[in-house]
Amino acid sequence: MGSTAGAGTLRLPGLHGYAAEFSPYCPGRVACAAAQYYGMAGCGTLAVLEQSEAGIVLLRSFEWNDGLFDVTWSENNENVLITCSGDGSLQIWDMAKTKGPLQVYKEHTLEAYSVDWSQTRGEQLVVSGSWDQTAKLWDPAVGKSLCTFKGHEGVIYSTIWSPHIPGCFASASGDQTLRIWDVKTPGVKLVIPAHQAEILSCDWCKYDENLLVTGAVDCSLKGWDLRNIRQPVFVLLGHTYAIRRVKFSPFHATLLASCSYDFTVRFWDFSKPNPLLETVEHHTEFTCGLDLSLHNRGQV
Repeated sequence: MGSTAGAGTLRLPGLHGYAAEFSPYCPGRVACAAAQYYGMAGCGTLAVLEQSEAGIVLLRSFEWNDGLFDVTWSENNENVLITCSGDGSLQIWDMAKTKGPLQVYKEHTLEAYSVDWSQTRGEQLVVSGSWDQTAKLWDPAVGKSLCTFKGHEGVIYSTIWSPHIPGCFASASGDQTLRIWDVKTPGVKLVIPAHQAEILSCDWCKYDENLLVTGAVDCSLKGWDLRNIRQPVFVLLGHTYAIRRVKFSPFHATLLASCSYDFTVRFWDFSKPNPLLETVEHHTEFTCGLDLSLHNRGQV
């Protein structure tokens, strides 16, 4: 990933970050979902940051009356974002407006913990995952959910669209399974008993439509080929506490990054005999959010 010496820091006092997502439009622009008191009480903040010559600056911030746990950028409007929160709602924000949110969707009955905007062209769909054990499908132009996906027997921590297959998403859960869904059919397509522990994160490989990675409370990352789920393609060990977020590189088919409650960010290349490339120890608290820039090859 190159040197991590160029790391920039911006402090948001009293807030704990849960998610960071690079803008698909503006290089160096990042949205962060944050909460007071680790989301157990207090308010939430959506902070939009920008890297400039002077360092990282706070471009815009929006407040919500409950902790914000995840954020996703619109794929058809560079100013629009969606967050999800501890009160079970999703919020649509427009950076061009001083106040917000534009809309609030309140259907989940417990914490909404994950939200993702589909990247495949020709559809504008959002998926959310909740501690109420359901995932919901949304069209941001419609005021209510289009469909509810049931099947998980535990909290859903992560819902991620396939970057390859329209209408296909993956979900990771406290029930120790990774599941694959198709929006055209209400039932689950595939159930993968991926770990013997809660799974907090999953992501799709950007170069292989059959490859996903999961990160779990057992401190391991596992790769899964959807054509043969009997055993993982790879297992990556090194984290010492639960893995909170994992992302594949947009530039390298075998490169990925993970962050953990052990305060570290780690970079891996699963094709190598010694897959751990680097361990970054810049944070002094739980590291929950992580993203890799689509524009700048070395920016995380």
